[in-house]
Amino acid sequence: MNTAAHPVATGTPAANTRDADGMAVASFLLGLPGLLVLNLVLGPVAIVLALVAISRGTQRRGRALLGFALGVADLLVVLSLTIAHHGVIWQFG
Repeated sequence: MNTAAHPVATGTPAANTRDADGMAVASFLLGLPGLLVLNLVLGPVAIVLALVAISRGTQRRGRALLGFALGVADLLVVLSLTIAHHGVIWQFG
């Protein structure tokens, strides 16, 4: 089989852009439910994925920026709830 006719997609600019596009969508999809549940976990993950996607040159820049904004909003929700309840509202044990 001739592999020259079918180049491997890893490491090519198209593959990197596709990966970055996936990260942009993932940041949006993780930031959205983070407003309601697991804010402390999903917020930072959404922020990191959005920043990596933007740095890799995603074609879905708007989606990455929305993911970043939702990640920041997740952390603001945790912060405002912590301030409103004079401390954390969950207990272990």
